[in-house]
Amino acid sequence: MLGYTSSSIMNFRKFKRFLIVFLCVFLMLIPAFSSKAATEDNPDEVLTVGVPADRCPIFYEDADTGEIVGIGVDLMRSAAKNAGYNATFKTIEEATLKDALDNPAYDVILPFGSAITSTGGQASIVSENLFQTPFTLVTEGHHDMPPINVLKIGMLHSLSGGADTVHQLYPEIQITMYDTMQDCVQALRSDEVNALLHNSYVWSYVLQKPSYSDLTVQPSSMFSMDFRVGAADTEKGRDIIQRLNGGIASLTDTERQAVILDYTSRRLYRMDFGDFLYKYGVFILLILLLFVALIIIGVQRVYSIRKKNEEKLQQMIDHDPLTGVLSMRGFRKRVVELLSTHPDTPYLLAYVNIKNFKYINDSLGWDAGDDLLCFWADKTRKTLSDQETMCRINADRFAVLRCVGGEEKLRFDDHEVVDSVRNYFLDQGKETRVQICGGLYVLTPEDYRDVNVDHMLDLARVAEKKVREMRSDGYEFYNPQQWEKGKHIAEVTNLLPAALEAGDIQVWYQPQVDYETGKITGAEALCRWDHKKLGWLQPTDFISTLEESGLIFDLDKYVWDKVCQDLHRWNEQGHRRFISVNVSRCDIREDRDIPKHFHDLIKQYDLDPEQLRIEITETAYAENSALLIRTTEQLREYGFQVEMDDFGSGYSSLHMLKEVPVDRIKLDLRFLTDAGDPERGRIIIGYMIRMIRSLGMQMITEGVETKEQADFLFSQGSTEMQGYYFHRPMPVQDYEQL
Repeated sequence: MLGYTSSSIMNFRKFKRFLIVFLCVFLMLIPAFSSKAATEDNPDEVLTVGVPADRCPIFYEDADTGEIVGIGVDLMRSAAKNAGYNATFKTIEEATLKDALDNPAYDVILPFGSAITSTGGQASIVSENLFQTPFTLVTEGHHDMPPINVLKIGMLHSLSGGADTVHQLYPEIQITMYDTMQDCVQALRSDEVNALLHNSYVWSYVLQKPSYSDLTVQPSSMFSMDFRVGAADTEKGRDIIQRLNGGIASLTDTERQAVILDYTSRRLYRMDFGDFLYKYGVFILLILLLFVALIIIGVQRVYSIRKKNEEKLQQMIDHDPLTGVLSMRGFRKRVVELLSTHPDTPYLLAYVNIKNFKYINDSLGWDAGDDLLCFWADKTRKTLSDQETMCRINADRFAVLRCVGGEEKLRFDDHEVVDSVRNYFLDQGKETRVQICGGLYVLTPEDYRDVNVDHMLDLARVAEKKVREMRSDGYEFYNPQQWEKGKHIAEVTNLLPAALEAGDIQVWYQPQVDYETGKITGAEALCRWDHKKLGWLQPTDFISTLEESGLIFDLDKYVWDKVCQDLHRWNEQGHRRFISVNVSRCDIREDRDIPKHFHDLIKQYDLDPEQLRIEITETAYAENSALLIRTTEQLREYGFQVEMDDFGSGYSSLHMLKEVPVDRIKLDLRFLTDAGDPERGRIIIGYMIRMIRSLGMQMITEGVETKEQADFLFSQGSTEMQGYYFHRPMPVQDYEQL
């Protein structure tokens, strides 16, 4: 046996078995080492994944890093890593996944529910399900859902694949596609659709928007859609999908749920400016209002302080620092203001000074002189009304604007003010009598139209100078005639309200007759004033005065009302009568609705409009034809008959007859009574009567005083007349008996 022992042979056999085992193990480890070496030499391949970036929390762009993140990104990255890929994500710019499938820039695309054909006709291949997304409905509030067969839902255009799935599951559902979620919500709120459909993960993000707080997720999902990876059906695409399937299979359900829970529980929604306004708008508005209020208060405070300072400065400029009455500058402004606001009030302007003021200062001292001036100003100021004013011009000279009040008021001022000033030092036991000289100027109508305070004071100075040169003291009028007229106006206007209230002004009636039949056809309402001091006044004594003072409207309203009372009483007694009432030219103004006033009167007293005939003088039409014509038209629309009074009194115009829409002409007989050729007057009257008849107007002649006049008028075709030949104006009792 070549010298080998049995033990040596056994050791060799053991070594041989060890060597075989070692070689087998080595051969088994070679692929592993080769794979490891290949992995170390070739790191994970980059896999470009195209995803939409507007489906938070599945896919969205992180606001801080700018990277694409989300549920789908995290799960895809884990699956790709398990498959040996380093996944990078790129936002899909194409409108749909079908368009993106044709773009070679993406290796794979997310998300696919199933394989589709690209826009270019390229088939696709999809992976195993990465995860499932439940699709749920969202409604406005807690509205009940309509039956499935009539349900109308809204979806995004980017979910066109999901819309196809819905149609396969529920063919009867109507689907409307919208570009944005805002469009979807608007459609839901305007009832274009019943509900909106999207996956529940997206709803967890979208419904964080404050303005969508009224939207409610329905508890049950309509369906769940697979979330798969898609690629073009090419060799490369099939290889990628095959490898990814291995990575997807390695994901556990726990890992999937952890990622989903992480993203759906976050407050990912970031409010924009509109959301901020929606959520905090009320508070912002309150803050803004508070801020604005503070600004306004601050501005008003500054304005108030500035205004007070200006008023203080104005007070110093417009007032005399010694006496406290107005300065000459302030007096000028106040006079202009009073004359413009009281154009119908008669005023006088007094210029007054102390004749011996220099002697008082020299003998009694400047303080005594100042005390006298203050006493004088205070005494005068206490007698003035709100419509009157005074000033200290300089030194001992004062000016006073006073309402004309007659002799009594003048005597009162003389006693209360002038005598008190005259005796100021005598009452103190000093033997000095103050000498006062005054000039009074009564304002004329021209002074109201063109207010010149300095000119009026100059005229008052002229009267004062006359007193100072001719006697020791007293006062003098610059224009006595104007003073007498002013006194008369004051006596009339001051007593008018009391006279109306006491019934001192009475309505009288002058009958109007048909000369042919002798019957009374109506009457004109006139008035008489039983004045307390002046006795019975004719209209000529006070009408023009009231027109000048602006009080004629008060008198006319009183007369109109009394006439309507009489007409109402006569109607109840069964006597239907017709009365003409006068409307003064001063009554008709832009700020007065005369037609409505008469309309209200006849409604109040239950009268027919034709019972009240409205007389407007011819001169009024000549002065303001446009306003008078408009007033006449409105009166006639209310059913009143309108008469042109005093026609032929000197203002007659054929143009006026053509323009003015009156019902009756009241012809004045001055052509027969005034100076001139009587025969020519009769010819003119005859032609005027025929002209009025030809124009289709009614007529009446006033001022008939003789039988010859009445016969002539009758021969010319005028039968209705009024005048002293028939009846004089009479009280209502006499008219009723007549």
